[in-house]
Amino acid sequence: MGIEIERKFLVCGDYQSGEPTLYRQGYLCREPGRTVRVRIAGSKAWLTVKSLTSNTARQEFEYAIPVADAEEMLLLCDGPLIEKYRWEIQHGDHLWEVDEFLGENAGLVIAEIELESPDETFVKPDWAGEEVSDDSRYFNSRLSIDPFQSWAE
Repeated sequence: MGIEIERKFLVCGDYQSGEPTLYRQGYLCREPGRTVRVRIAGSKAWLTVKSLTSNTARQEFEYAIPVADAEEMLLLCDGPLIEKYRWEIQHGDHLWEVDEFLGENAGLVIAEIELESPDETFVKPDWAGEEVSDDSRYFNSRLSIDPFQSWAE
């Protein structure tokens, strides 16, 4: 069993470095307490099962699957797909993933860092702003049914 400990921050500056990878993902299950996601990133694909988030940590099970299977599974997903460009940026001792969302989530840019423990220290880059780890509106599973562009100002 894998445990994912992830912190999320809104991006408020220039972060782009290198070439991004296009991600497409959808949800086969989006129930309280669990999600099942299919994702294609570049030439690779995964099926991922996640539990309810508690204190920035949750169970995560992720399995590589053939891209052709993932394409078919995306057709089974409910709600619109999440599409985004992802940059991987090394900052200090950690790898940051910066997602620039497309489609109905355009305008939203989120930086994520995965940690070994909830209390692990890290150096936050200048372009990482307000933390939104505990705000469920920023979960990808939520963005697929309540997109960023539909939020009231």
